[in-house]
Amino acid sequence: MNMPRSRQLSPLDKLLSSADNALRTLTPGTTKAERQPRDDAPAAALKDPDRHHIAGLMRINHTGEVCAQALYQGQASTASLPHVRHAMEQAAREEEDHLAWCEDRLRELNSAPSKLNPLFYAMSFGIGALAGLAGDRWSLGFVAETEHQVVRHLEDHLQQLPADDQRSRAILEQMRVDELKHAVTAEGAGGAALPPPIRNMMSLMSKVMTWSTYRV
Repeated sequence: MNMPRSRQLSPLDKLLSSADNALRTLTPGTTKAERQPRDDAPAAALKDPDRHHIAGLMRINHTGEVCAQALYQGQASTASLPHVRHAMEQAAREEEDHLAWCEDRLRELNSAPSKLNPLFYAMSFGIGALAGLAGDRWSLGFVAETEHQVVRHLEDHLQQLPADDQRSRAILEQMRVDELKHAVTAEGAGGAALPPPIRNMMSLMSKVMTWSTYRV
C-alpha cells in the first residue's frame, strides 16, 4: 500500500504562511508561551526611573525577538536542505516563548512594544532570505553569530537590572540559556564562521536597533 506523500507548498502557500507569521508576530497578544521562566520571587515595588529603564531594556529584547522570528522565517523560505529548513522553523517556534515573555513583562511595566517593529521585521526577513540564498553553511553561521551577539546583549542587560527585579532577571536568564543553545546547535550543524566585516556590520545594525527601540 502506498503512503500518501506530504503536499508541497506552492509559492502562494509560502507567501500566505509568511504573512500569517508576520501578523502574529507584530500583533500584541497573539503569541502565547508554552513555557514560563522560573520565578518564585514576589513582584518588586519599582521606582519610576527603574521601571522606565527596565521597560526600555525589555522593549529592546522584544524587538530582538521580533527580528529573530523574521530572520528564521526568511532563512526557512530559502534554505535548500530540508533539515536546515526544519531547524530554522523549530528555532522560530522556541523564540516565540521569548517574544511572549517580553511582551507580558512590558504589559506588567505599563509599557508597550516598539513602534518600529514592522520596519525591523521586514529588514530581518530580507536579511534572513539573503543568508539562506548564500547557502546553508552561511545561513547557519549567520544564526550562530546572531545568537552570540544576542547573548552578549542579554548579559549586559542582566548587569543593568535592579537587584530586586527578579521577574525580569528570570526572563533574561532563561532567554540567555536558550539563545546560547541555538548558537551551539547552528555551529554543530555546520555553520561557517562569518568574516569580520560581516560580523562588524551585524554589530552596527544591532546598536542602531538597540538605541532606537529603547526610546520608541
